[in-house]
Amino acid sequence: MAPAEGELMNLHPLSGHEAIRRALAASHHREELPTALLLHGPPGVGKQRLALWIGQLLLCEARGEAGPCDACKSCRLQLRLEHPDFHWFLPLKRPSVTGGSERLDDALEEARWERLEEIRASPLHASVHEEPRGLYLGTVRNLRRRVQRRPSTGTRQVFLVAEAELLAAQESSAEAGNALLKSLEEPPEGTSFILTSNEPERLLPTIRSRSVQVHIAGLTGEEVEHFLTTVAEVEEETAKKAASLAQGSIGRAMGFVPGESGQEAPLDDLRRKAFRLVRAAIAPRPGERFLRSLDFPPAGGRGLGETLSFVESWLRDLAVVALGDPDSVLNSDARAGLEELVTRGRIRPELIPESLHAVDRARMLAAGNVNPQLIVHGLLHDLARSLTVEAP
Repeated sequence: MAPAEGELMNLHPLSGHEAIRRALAASHHREELPTALLLHGPPGVGKQRLALWIGQLLLCEARGEAGPCDACKSCRLQLRLEHPDFHWFLPLKRPSVTGGSERLDDALEEARWERLEEIRASPLHASVHEEPRGLYLGTVRNLRRRVQRRPSTGTRQVFLVAEAELLAAQESSAEAGNALLKSLEEPPEGTSFILTSNEPERLLPTIRSRSVQVHIAGLTGEEVEHFLTTVAEVEEETAKKAASLAQGSIGRAMGFVPGESGQEAPLDDLRRKAFRLVRAAIAPRPGERFLRSLDFPPAGGRGLGETLSFVESWLRDLAVVALGDPDSVLNSDARAGLEELVTRGRIRPELIPESLHAVDRARMLAAGNVNPQLIVHGLLHDLARSLTVEAP
């Protein structure tokens, strides 16, 4: 679905979440839509696409009970991600610049525009992030400057802050979150905020209290598979496998689709990497756990999130197999390997909860950007103690 050179694509259709859309459209029609919304739910289930739809709803020139018209100038601009009064701030890799806050702010804004250009050219992409990203204080300073400006074309501006939990604990402070809070507390007239979050509990409590929270649940497997075959034009067999692994997330499902030139699906690679970690934790030799930790870089702990989620998935499957229900595993293509692990490691279902706590502890360290090698080595040590009958 790549566009021709120089051509920009419209956003892909919004799938699912019909009841939420009807409620939001009706609230907007009654002029009761809250000024600040917090859309939260699992990664890749469509929170940002829904937020873009809400932005279109707010900026539409022909407001109706059914939602945006898709035909007016504002709707057409928003569908191409070109509306001058819709501002999308998203996590980025920190630019390598020196020379003070102004230069950093400029570099962050330039990086934001570059990322938006990439999305405009290819809006349908996998939800895969291995590099550390953040919503830095400089990002929020740039947002606040725009908040103080007048709208370009109408009477309203809309600000989307994606993955807002990445405002927290930036460089050992909550400055970015507190700076955003000031805009949420005293927004200029005609200003709307939409925040999305995979982990809303990591947001400042004051930010949560200033926003109306809307939970966005995962889609059904059938909805994900239908999207892959009809919109993303994925082959039926590949779509079925991707949908079964995606847990209701179109963004994750795209990560299980191989590249056009036969490249390995990015999430499949991480999934197998996580399985090797679980195997190493059960291995009788501690040296294997040390070697597996060296597979990771010495910096950038925030990039471990996806790998840790897959470790959780494998642990869940170990519990299912240990309970005698191997037909219910999520990673159905690895059923034989899971059964072998349960037998060799003498895994008992009651051992799994403590192992999941170990993953939670590793995730907290990753959020603090601790050395990934140390995080993984500690995680494997904790898993070895919790999963095996006799601690090594």
